[in-house]
Order: sequence, then C-alpha cells, then structure tokens
Amino acid sequence: MELSDSVAVAQARTGDSGAFRVLVERHSRNLFRLAYRMTGHQQDAEDVVQETFLRAYRQLSKFDDRASFGTWLYRIAANCSLDLIRARKRRAAQTEPAGEEGAPDPMQSLPDPAPAPDRLAMSGEIEGKVAAVLDGLSEMERTAFVLRHYEGMCIDDIGRTLGVQPNAAKHSIFRAVQKLRRALEPLVSSAS
Repeated sequence: MELSDSVAVAQARTGDSGAFRVLVERHSRNLFRLAYRMTGHQQDAEDVVQETFLRAYRQLSKFDDRASFGTWLYRIAANCSLDLIRARKRRAAQTEPAGEEGAPDPMQSLPDPAPAPDRLAMSGEIEGKVAAVLDGLSEMERTAFVLRHYEGMCIDDIGRTLGVQPNAAKHSIFRAVQKLRRALEPLVSSAS
C-alpha cells in the first residue's frame, strides 16, 4: 500500500527513515527538473535537490499539515536554486573583469538529430536570447515563469510556492512574458 504524503510526513516525524525515503523518491524527479531549469546545470540541480531534502528533513516539524507537502518542497527548492544563482553571480562578479558575460546558459537543450542549418542558427539565437532575458529577470519573475511555463503549475500553487497572493504570481509571470516577448520580437519579425 502506497503511503500518502501526509502519512509519510507523520511517520517521518517520528523518525521513520523509510517514510522519508518514500517522500524523496516521490518528489526528487520534479524537484530536479525545477532546479535544472532554474540553475541550468545538472550538478547544481543535483546539489539543490540534496539541499532541499536536507532542509525539509530539518524543518519537518515546522511543516503545516494543512498545506501540500509537494508545494512546500517546491518552495524550498526554488529558494535553494535562487541562493545558488545569487552565489554564482557574486563569485562571477568578484572574479570576472567588467563587461564579460560568464553566466551559463540556463536553457540548454539538445538539438534535433538533423536540423536544417538556418533553423539551427535561429534556434541557437533564440535560446541565447531567452537565456539572457531569463538571467535578467527578477528572482520572483524568473521563478514564477519557470514554475508556470516549464513545470505547468497553476497560478494558485505558484502563489503558495512563492508565498505571495495569486495575483502577485500572475503579475510576475505577465512581466516575465512581456520581457521575453520584447526581446524575441525582432527575431520573430525577421524570420517571417
């Protein structure tokens, strides 16, 4: 019989490591996907997932049983991802000469097996533009956008994950989309 999140949390609070393992196995893939989309690196995403579960385990007694455990984990993972991104930017600012771009592409994807050269060039240009715009978004905009458009979360869940009202989450997504649209408009109009 499969344990529900609430039962597994209750058992994990009593020290049942098997129950916590169930939670890890159930949620780690989704958390990795979120962390990878936020950080752009597999190793960073793995570190974020590990840190997320470590923080969750330490704070398990503070988890409100009325909330969704998955949403609570998403919030922790989003915060861990943002912490890592901030630290990366601080390190880059300390080590790079002014004017150089050193932020990795957070939107890396595998190309089609045999794309046409013009399509490949346009795809690379769009990916670069999207990555640059995402990198320039506020933390709230970036997180809300990733949760909505990559993770498919509903506005209410995004608001709960970010600890804001649904209207604030919706507004953050709207601003992110507007910025992406403005940045991609020259590419789209030149392609038609």
